[in-house]
Amino acid sequence: MPRIVLASQSTSRRRLLEDAGLNPTIIVSNVDEETDFFNAMSPTDMVIALAVSKAHTVREMIDYPAIIIGCDSTFDVDGVSFGKPGTTDIAIERAKKISGRTGLLHTGHCIIDTEKGIEIADRVTTKVTFTDMTEEEITDYVASGEPLHVAGGFTLDGFGSPFIPVIEGDYTNVVGISMPFLRGAMKQLGYSWPQVKEMS
Repeated sequence: MPRIVLASQSTSRRRLLEDAGLNPTIIVSNVDEETDFFNAMSPTDMVIALAVSKAHTVREMIDYPAIIIGCDSTFDVDGVSFGKPGTTDIAIERAKKISGRTGLLHTGHCIIDTEKGIEIADRVTTKVTFTDMTEEEITDYVASGEPLHVAGGFTLDGFGSPFIPVIEGDYTNVVGISMPFLRGAMKQLGYSWPQVKEMS
């Protein structure tokens, strides 16, 4: 049975898979997410394009049968993509912009079954609403370092959770992988969820 390969270094994505009984092999694609090509796209198109690029890059790196999972997430505020802030200043600026507002967390998924030669790619979107955050709360949150390297500059499964009173849609999608989408993709590939667990 094919091995499950996660084309991501995200600990949150890995944890979602492991908590569901899967044991993924981690292979990081190192795809450059900040190119003009990707940045010119809408947030909804960009996450799918990056997920596909990551999955295909890893596909070229392995020589064994596998189910490859590539993902990319961004936070869409009025059509503007908020990816990973990277710096403290950008993280603070973005936190101020999303404070008290609602945005859309898009995650693009690309699932490749190398043995069957089948690829499934799509996007899942969850609406995320933030409470009003004080200057001190924003400064302290950014100082934790957590928001610097995650899409949108926030986490739902970490220090950011107290600032998110409402989500509409899939919780796991915000964390990094839509597990219901993954289950549906596996069924399309001909695997039932218990069989997928056995594969790991």
